[in-house]
Amino acid sequence: MTRILVVEDEPGIALGLEDDLRMEGYDVEVIGDGAAACRRAKEAVFDLILLDVMLPGKDGFEICRELRRAGRRMPILMLTARTQEAEKVMGLELGADDYVTKPFSTRELRARVKALLRRAAGEPEAEMECYRFGNVELDFLRGELRRNGQAVELTPIEFKLLALFIRSAGRVLSRERLLSGAWGADTFASDRIVDNHIANLRKKIEPDPANPRYLRNIRGMGYRFEGSNVTEI
Repeated sequence: MTRILVVEDEPGIALGLEDDLRMEGYDVEVIGDGAAACRRAKEAVFDLILLDVMLPGKDGFEICRELRRAGRRMPILMLTARTQEAEKVMGLELGADDYVTKPFSTRELRARVKALLRRAAGEPEAEMECYRFGNVELDFLRGELRRNGQAVELTPIEFKLLALFIRSAGRVLSRERLLSGAWGADTFASDRIVDNHIANLRKKIEPDPANPRYLRNIRGMGYRFEGSNVTEI
């Protein structure tokens, strides 16, 4: 049975989420304290986490960052009352997979949960192995990126984007194609999210992010990964 951890400190919302998700057939656990939820998510196996941003003990951004640094790659759907785009982008950049802004409908939440679970069941990097370009090594089996032999932290979405680029080296990928491949065909993310993730990836793999060698912007079309020097190892 699919296990979902709901991290929400407002009792009414937490109960509503628990009841609705149980009716959908999910095994649900609810925790209202941020620090306790972070510990629980590290020690137990969950298929998805619904994570509120504003929490006592430790906020959702901190929890998301800690879980990704600890190697936990389950989908994270953030619940936020904040409407500022910059804050939503920050959550995605920390490793969240999607977000819902309160108040939200149960129908929308169910759709996003199902989309994330479908996406997680078919991650493209699972069938890829190890690649090298320049001073960068990508190990999809271990979920690691190394630059000059030193580990560099990547989010799950960044791994998915790199998998798409390596598979399509030399070809232009539109933002729509990148959204579909990394976030899912039924994603609610915007084109700007793609640009933000590409900017972050450049900082991690490019010798000079301001003058990218690998991830090139093709004006009006999308991005192309210059993969002539990519070798499988």
